[in-house]
Amino acid sequence: MTFHKLLALVALSASLAACNTMDRLSEVGQAPPLTAIQDPTTVAGYQPVHMPMPEPIADTYAPNSLYRTSAKGFFKDERAHKVGDILTVIVTIDDSAQMNNSTQSGRSSNNTAGMGGILGTVVDNVTAGAIDPSAAVDFTSGMQHTGNGSVNRKESLETSVAAVVTQVLPNGNLVIEGRQEVRVNFEVRDLIVAGIVRPSDIQANNTIPSHKIAEARISYGGRGQITNVQQPRYGQQIADAILPF
Repeated sequence: MTFHKLLALVALSASLAACNTMDRLSEVGQAPPLTAIQDPTTVAGYQPVHMPMPEPIADTYAPNSLYRTSAKGFFKDERAHKVGDILTVIVTIDDSAQMNNSTQSGRSSNNTAGMGGILGTVVDNVTAGAIDPSAAVDFTSGMQHTGNGSVNRKESLETSVAAVVTQVLPNGNLVIEGRQEVRVNFEVRDLIVAGIVRPSDIQANNTIPSHKIAEARISYGGRGQITNVQQPRYGQQIADAILPF
């Protein structure tokens, strides 16, 4: 990274820090604002989902029949099935992992070369006994390596959130997206759920467990005074990014 790029990065970071500082100063004594309700498809960065799909099958009716080929029952199905419908996602995350690794290796070698006969006698006479002709050359080397690593992780989350159907794919699968904000005192908790579900996986009470969501994107975090205190300052983040040690 050149000096000019580094200077530009520092200037940009300082500008962002100043803007964030002004925003925080303007909100002193006030609770963090909630996000306005809006159409997810109008949010900047929204991308429709495109997946490989089979050819659509047209509905057909048999003579004197009350059913069509795609009907799931005699009465109207109240479960979510079209854009704008709402269904409840039961988010259940109970994940844990524990791994321990230990490695140890070692290597040593010793090589000795000597001289005898007339050549050995000459070396002994020239060096006055300082060099032993039987061990004139001696190579010794060694290496030791020890490594230990461990991972102990446990995550648990149980909650529910209502999601809106934003798209119906050609094969009938539903693209859903839901967001829930809860403000307690001066802290806002955000829960975001998005993904693709099969209509047949939606239960009779119009709910679906989170583990049946394909391409699931689940985010749970917060913003407010507690989150600000837990985050490192901008200067520390910049130092962690550019310092090589």
